[in-house]
Amino acid sequence: MFRRFLVILFVVFLLGLLVAGLLLVWAYHSSQQAPEFYRQALKIEPVQAAQRSDRMLQRTTALASDAKEKPKWQAIFTADEINGWLAVDLVKNHPHALPPDFHDPRVSIIPGELTIACQMQQGGFKSVLSLTIDAYLSGPGEIAVEIKKARAGRLPLPLKDVLDQISTAARRAAIPIRWEQKDGNPVAVIGLSALEERNRTIHVEQLTLGQGEIYIAGTTERREPPVSP
Repeated sequence: MFRRFLVILFVVFLLGLLVAGLLLVWAYHSSQQAPEFYRQALKIEPVQAAQRSDRMLQRTTALASDAKEKPKWQAIFTADEINGWLAVDLVKNHPHALPPDFHDPRVSIIPGELTIACQMQQGGFKSVLSLTIDAYLSGPGEIAVEIKKARAGRLPLPLKDVLDQISTAARRAAIPIRWEQKDGNPVAVIGLSALEERNRTIHVEQLTLGQGEIYIAGTTERREPPVSP
């Protein structure tokens, strides 16, 4: 009887080890799975990426000019252009913008969702991290960033760590931020003060995530320079 008990215990122990091993293999395999959009974005040829990066820079230059000169302005930035800029200009002109363990960021945009993914390597562990958000204007002078999910490959990541990182980054940049909830998701509400520039005030009045693009629009209010006594 005791021998049978030991055999059963041994078999249960082996099965436990097998299940634990399979779970570890599954977790590691899942952590290595990159989103499909990310795999496709990395396949873009360098020449095409450079062309898209140039268009992104041209659009930002045009937007900056319009916001200074026109009472109403708008711009559209496509995911392809943003990814071109991330592949070319970010690497060339802003090499220290990302922490050393992170590289090759890319984005995907669909209505109501922006996902940014990048490769992360720490020691012997390597994975593709992704963060999915929605961004919109929640009120006058406020932008809301709803955190929908964070993953390492296909594995969900604890959102608390993500929220702590966002709060820390906002605090270091002296950006006012408060946390709310929407449909069970945390929402960072960020104060977006009107941009004061010489004799004009720039207001961002619309921010929309569409199919493969970001739409932004606003107004510029000119002020008369103070009259010298």
